Amino acid sequence: MKHIYNPPQDTSKPTFLLLHGTGGTETDLLPAAGHIDPQAGVLSVRGNVSENGMPRFFKRLSEGVFDMEDLRERTEELHAFIGQAAEQYGFDRNHVIAIGYSNGANIAANLLFTYSDSLKAAMLHHPMVPDREAKLPHLAGTRVFIGAGTNDPICPKEESEDLDKMLREAGADVELHWENRGHQLTMEEIAAAKAWYEKG
Repeated sequence: MKHIYNPPQDTSKPTFLLLHGTGGTETDLLPAAGHIDPQAGVLSVRGNVSENGMPRFFKRLSEGVFDMEDLRERTEELHAFIGQAAEQYGFDRNHVIAIGYSNGANIAANLLFTYSDSLKAAMLHHPMVPDREAKLPHLAGTRVFIGAGTNDPICPKEESEDLDKMLREAGADVELHWENRGHQLTMEEIAAAKAWYEKG
């Protein structure tokens, strides 16, 4: 998978797994990661599905309707890639924290829905519930930040609330943060994610 890797400046720091939104690239979330923790490592990945020339992490059938088979395959592929990258670059596989936006947040959420040990924590910005039929693994000890917009036209309020509930029921420690905005990722939301991260 096309990616950027920057090692942590302090070995006690995590590696941030950066997952962009539809039409984004592996450079999109670098400023956000730098704001949240400039000393953390970065593994920033470009989605390898193309939708009319726009990179994504998995296919969709229409707006908000996921191709579930492709989502499962791409989630497995991403999970394996993180393990390969950890071996190649020598970072701690158990100290990976996702920062995902929109489509990237959805596949990060599906990593949580599929594996108990894929992510130590996750900052999910404007995610949807990836799979309502999923039986979630035990997620005790996994911290999750969900950033949501009260006026988000792409991600309805119920999506954020249902995701929060499903993750909590699986044992995750979840903070659901609301901005009175739409689908965009704002500096206020990044600042809230930073404050959440620093409490960890």
